[in-house]
Amino acid sequence: MGRIVAMRFKPGTGYLWAWLAILFSIALFAAAPAWAGELDEFDDDPFAGYEDIEEDNDPLEIPNRFIFAFNQALDFALIRPIAWVYREAVPQVVRNSIRNFLRNLKTPVILANDFLQGDLERARITTVRFVINTTGGLLGFFDLATDEGYPYHSEDFGQTLGTWGVGEGVYLVLPLLGPSSARDATGLVVDHFMDPLTHIANNQDKEEWLLYRTALEGLDFRARNIDTLDEIERDSLDLYARLRSLYRQHREAEIDNKTDADSEQDVGLYGPRVKTKAVQE
Repeated sequence: MGRIVAMRFKPGTGYLWAWLAILFSIALFAAAPAWAGELDEFDDDPFAGYEDIEEDNDPLEIPNRFIFAFNQALDFALIRPIAWVYREAVPQVVRNSIRNFLRNLKTPVILANDFLQGDLERARITTVRFVINTTGGLLGFFDLATDEGYPYHSEDFGQTLGTWGVGEGVYLVLPLLGPSSARDATGLVVDHFMDPLTHIANNQDKEEWLLYRTALEGLDFRARNIDTLDEIERDSLDLYARLRSLYRQHREAEIDNKTDADSEQDVGLYGPRVKTKAVQE
């Protein structure tokens, strides 16, 4: 799992589908401040003092702010309305099952990063979760493993690089993807090629599978965070600076495995994962 296999690109329709999948997936992730749960009420204000955070690693602040504004406009015009309809039209139990299934699909990438970080205990938990949820949980639609004492956790190659001592590098706001860094942007690329589904879809000329999966991920995550993101934006004097600080703080917590399982949030249009009190809707 630790070996990164080069994707075998094919000309024609399959190649086009691959890039359409990536671009559309990025568009949906732009609206998702979270990859693995939902934001809710804060126990404490994690943004206190964010104005005083040093800005030495944000030399690209001006272009970053332009990209950030574009991402916000996209969310306002397209992503948030779609996510709101999804939240209101689809029952919670169905949405939870979709999230569980998508988490289960990510198991190979999580497991690979567990091993690359040398964390055998978390690798064991990831493996047991996959076995329980794939069998008894009907391909992962039901998260029986958490009830059995094997909680979900997410890992990515950006975190792996962090555990190896690699610094975050310059702060970046990626078009559609949102807050990142040189290290974490590299991790996104590595995780993409590390994912077996990437190669299965490519070999079967079914690159649209990537589109469907990542579209559902972005949609589900944005829907779970509508109210909280609205509140964060409403209370922010400078949303860009606030989320830049939060991104740094939370990535450090993730690298140290100090985030709660169900409050591990993805980085998207508005910002990073944040440690909060996760409550089911």
